[in-house]
Amino acid sequence: MNLSKGQQLWQFSPIPNIEESNFNKYLERFYNMGTSGLTRENAQNSLDGRLLDNNDPVILTIKTGTISKDHIPGIEEVKNRISCLQGRNSYTKETIEHMRNKMNQEEVAYISFEDFNTRGLKGARNGQSESKEDTWAIYAYNKGVHSEEEDKAFENSRGGSHGVGKIASNAASDLHIMYFANCDEEGNQHLGGTVQLLEHKYNDQSYRSTGYFADLQTIEGSKTKFYPFENTFHEVFQKNSRGLKIIIPFLREQYNDEKEIIKSICDSFFISILEKKLEVIVNDKKIDSRTIKDYVSNKDYYIQDIDEMKHEFTPLYIDTYLSVEPVPLKISDGVNDYNFSLYFRYDTAIPKGRVAIVRTIGMKIEDKKIKNNVNKPFNAVLVAGTYEDGYLKSLENESHTELASEHIKDQRLQKNAKKFINNLSREISKIIEESIKKNNPTDGLMNTKDILYVVENQFKKDLTQAMGTVKISKDKSIVKVTTDAPKKKNKNKKKTSDNPVKPRNPVKRVKPKVEIGGTNGNKEKLNKYSAHPDIVERLIVGDNEFVIFDFTGSKEISKEKLCNISFSIIDGMGVEYPDEFKINDNYSSVIDSTSGKRCTIKNNLIKDIEIKQGVAQLQLELKNNFNRALKFVYYVEV
Repeated sequence: MNLSKGQQLWQFSPIPNIEESNFNKYLERFYNMGTSGLTRENAQNSLDGRLLDNNDPVILTIKTGTISKDHIPGIEEVKNRISCLQGRNSYTKETIEHMRNKMNQEEVAYISFEDFNTRGLKGARNGQSESKEDTWAIYAYNKGVHSEEEDKAFENSRGGSHGVGKIASNAASDLHIMYFANCDEEGNQHLGGTVQLLEHKYNDQSYRSTGYFADLQTIEGSKTKFYPFENTFHEVFQKNSRGLKIIIPFLREQYNDEKEIIKSICDSFFISILEKKLEVIVNDKKIDSRTIKDYVSNKDYYIQDIDEMKHEFTPLYIDTYLSVEPVPLKISDGVNDYNFSLYFRYDTAIPKGRVAIVRTIGMKIEDKKIKNNVNKPFNAVLVAGTYEDGYLKSLENESHTELASEHIKDQRLQKNAKKFINNLSREISKIIEESIKKNNPTDGLMNTKDILYVVENQFKKDLTQAMGTVKISKDKSIVKVTTDAPKKKNKNKKKTSDNPVKPRNPVKRVKPKVEIGGTNGNKEKLNKYSAHPDIVERLIVGDNEFVIFDFTGSKEISKEKLCNISFSIIDGMGVEYPDEFKINDNYSSVIDSTSGKRCTIKNNLIKDIEIKQGVAQLQLELKNNFNRALKFVYYVEV
């Protein structure tokens, strides 16, 4: 299809009125997942599109670079739409302002994901089609839908299921814009794209938030239909061999990190790569079955000291997968039994025990924590079979990063899913306990007769000292019990001139000043304090948590204007677990209630919270996996 001069390249559907004033909720979710989420989604899509009659590995080429703004198709139309956007809350206003600041760059950063030995999308020439065979229409014009394969086993093995992952590419762009170039089996080459804005008014007409890079044609009367453009655009947008290519211009700065891209591939697809199902080339660096170990054993990418592997476990997983023989593991959901292969390794040097849950396709779902065993010295990889893959797929959350049950609507199936997840932890716990016993044998039975004798006699002595006795005959006596119970010391003595009461400090300094990077390369120092529970009010209402910190009684903090806050889990015994709770994994967003602005989260720390008249307030949007029973210790940096 040849473009005519002045032809409109981006299509937005007209609506009577603006009703929705927020950006697509999935943009925020995938934005919080960062480079890992973007790389994972696009690599998974490439594996899903593999050729069925070809045993060669899928090859994914990831490139980063810059392109002139003038070479981006239809960018002026997108800029005009962004200029018309109106924010109706602090978050949308801030986002729109950011988009406007970025849209006039002359040289634009981009990233592309191009796959080979894949099928590409079918039916592009049919445009906006309702046929299940036309995968172009499903990918290009439908939200929350993914195409399904006729081969049930192959469909079960595919990573996609919710149909929302494609928006991960929009989230990686400062303008929420992405393109996809396709070359099908017949060599037809087309270019499509989407941009995610707000519902807006343009030339006195209201429009939906999503724009499609497509040609709008009238087919019958007033009925219209989207058709893709034939790909005659700049080489960055070209796809000349069969397969799909994703192009994301106006790439966010935090996504433009080659090292993190390589780590994301190794973390999520190490088994696909080791099993020669996938090869990835990031700029000029190749990751395949022969080279992946070079990356995970490189200190520039991963920590090499096992004692320090507390957050990243890929080097351990690869070592476990390659060095031990798998054992069969059967897990039931109360109705069906599912069979897995478990690669399990016990090593006293391992500080944190995790299980990599891996789909047949070779994609890791999560680093699963086994209840009551997160600090045990083990490492494991659980691999599903074809039948089991279909069930795991139904349990994945929308981001493909966790096994969960909350999203399942059928109560019976949700109950079965919960039972399966609990049984999974229970069965692996048994293996952990057996390994601990095997590797830590006892020396024999202990004779406790003497110990019990000593304890009993000591107890009698203590009891005698605590209570008086009354003799009732020459040889017998009983314990005398009085009705006067010993009085506790009054901790809250009244203040007198002789006995002044020292007020309790609501915060306690916990460590020396923390050095953080300041502007112009300077270092600024912060003090860190633990907040006493009395000054923290916490309330969960629906999907939101509200936390108020009252620092008015603290001379150290009350006069400050900004602070940083971090959380640490505490259990019922008062034991603290400082590294277990991840803010981004549990909250969709964090809003400073005083300023109304969205807070930045960096290094598991909520940054720059405003303190007004000695009080700081937060509103946190809960993710589905959030455990509402958790208790916290709060730390404040100023």
